[in-house]
Amino acid sequence: MNDNLQITTQSPEESMDIAAVLAQFLQAGDVLTLEGDLGAGKTSFTKGLARGLGVKRTVNSPTFTIIKEYQGTNLPLYHMDVYRLEDGGEDMGLEEYFDGEGVTVIEWPSMIEDELPPARLQLSLRHLDDTKRQIRFTPIGERYITMCKEFFNDERVSH
Repeated sequence: MNDNLQITTQSPEESMDIAAVLAQFLQAGDVLTLEGDLGAGKTSFTKGLARGLGVKRTVNSPTFTIIKEYQGTNLPLYHMDVYRLEDGGEDMGLEEYFDGEGVTVIEWPSMIEDELPPARLQLSLRHLDDTKRQIRFTPIGERYITMCKEFFNDERVSH
């Protein structure tokens, strides 16, 4: 698989559009992790995924609740921000979400590294300037390798 799976977006709206396209390739039980500095666009990316999954509610960071659930027309979205977890998430039943009927998005996955499923799509978001972002895709597992090939071959995705 090409190690250079990345997209540069020019605005938060473009990042959300890319995420909305990615959502069309997702299925129940998929897990996406989002790493990046504060303000790198993790929540904006998640908003785009939610839009692509048909979520009508406003999506915002679940910083104080850790997990927010949204019902989409296609699949539910489980949005986790585990930044404030100090001792990992071993007693939180996270695997029920990972194995559930929806798509799980985890911001700050390094905080629960030991609880993450072995197969997942890792996304790293990086500031290039005030509005421009680089989104790097690292598929782990055959499902995600195949999904990334299909996603990057989609005519709506320019990189």
